[in-house]
Amino acid sequence: VYGGETPGLMRTKFLDSHYGIGKSSNELVKGVDCPYSATFLHTLHLMDSDQPQRIRNSICIFEQNREIPLRRHFSSWFAPPSYGGLLDNVLVVRSVATVGNYDYIFNFVFHNNGVIETKVSPTGYALTSFTSEDATQYGAKLEENVLGNVHTHFLHFKADLDILGTSNSFETKDVEYQLKSVPWKPDQKVYVPSVKSRILETENEAAFRAGTKLPKYLNFVNLAQKNKWGYYRGYRLQVVSFNPDSVPEDSPDEKGISWQRYQVAVTKRKDSERKSSSIYNQNSMWKPPVYFAEFINNESIKNEDLVAWITAGFLHIPHAEDVPNTATAGNAIGFILKPLNYFNNDPSVYSPDAVYIDPANSGCGDNPMACLSDIASCSPNFPEFTYGESNEH
Repeated sequence: VYGGETPGLMRTKFLDSHYGIGKSSNELVKGVDCPYSATFLHTLHLMDSDQPQRIRNSICIFEQNREIPLRRHFSSWFAPPSYGGLLDNVLVVRSVATVGNYDYIFNFVFHNNGVIETKVSPTGYALTSFTSEDATQYGAKLEENVLGNVHTHFLHFKADLDILGTSNSFETKDVEYQLKSVPWKPDQKVYVPSVKSRILETENEAAFRAGTKLPKYLNFVNLAQKNKWGYYRGYRLQVVSFNPDSVPEDSPDEKGISWQRYQVAVTKRKDSERKSSSIYNQNSMWKPPVYFAEFINNESIKNEDLVAWITAGFLHIPHAEDVPNTATAGNAIGFILKPLNYFNNDPSVYSPDAVYIDPANSGCGDNPMACLSDIASCSPNFPEFTYGESNEH
């Protein structure tokens, strides 16, 4: 959604699905878009063609060392001290779609502990218009007589989760502070955080409007399945968004993007509600072929086959550093799916890359990664591994 004083930009709303996100993907550059060592796949599409059109090397898959522990702890309370940790090695599936002036980098990231990230990083170049004396209220000057126009980015995702089957429910958890008397001194009181859980019954209850407070935990659970500790097995939805203001509902063309009214909406899965928009919505935003707001009609969502509709976005007021291209750093949006009592403990404990260091038992057995050069001639020649030496010199 763009702002401006020119006839074109004051009315500009790009619905990028109109142009085809898959069709707009392009060949990935080894060493820049993806590591040289990645596996590259071709994709096919039939948009604007009656024959399959191939886009070469448009998906890449690679393992990435995040250079940060997935988990770690140094135990210093008991002697002798010990250390346990695991590097965050992830599997990444990536593609890039260039829609007009913007490039969208799609990353699907799989962690060893069952966490799945869906992350989109925009880059490209700013859409501009001719500047005037009063035009800076609609953006910022980027060059002589050139205005970078203010705009918002919204992406709408559909997450179809089946937690141990298709009979799922939607649970929210939040924290309330309760004023309690201190048991051993009743005249003193303290605020204590307590967890409040709810199983939502209908689609209307689970449609969270933009600008309203979201519950801290949004969970998809199976009420018939519990883990070892007696909790419903499930996955938590965590939205990563900078929440720009949405288009007011009284705007005549808002119907074409009515999904942006909701931060999150959970509905009963239907074959007739496969997508929240259409390639034709751009041409008829006033009477759109797909009107998402009608998906939310108070149907039961308890013990049903459910889907989540997630809106993530950010506001972009162009600035000098957007020339020549907007940067990806700090602009990633999307959502994260995290196991919530799905397992009995962290499944990454079974990773062969986990490290445990006990000073009483030194050697490569504690950290096999430090001894790779002894068994693999093609691996880097790491310095001799040491740990727990005195900090005194």
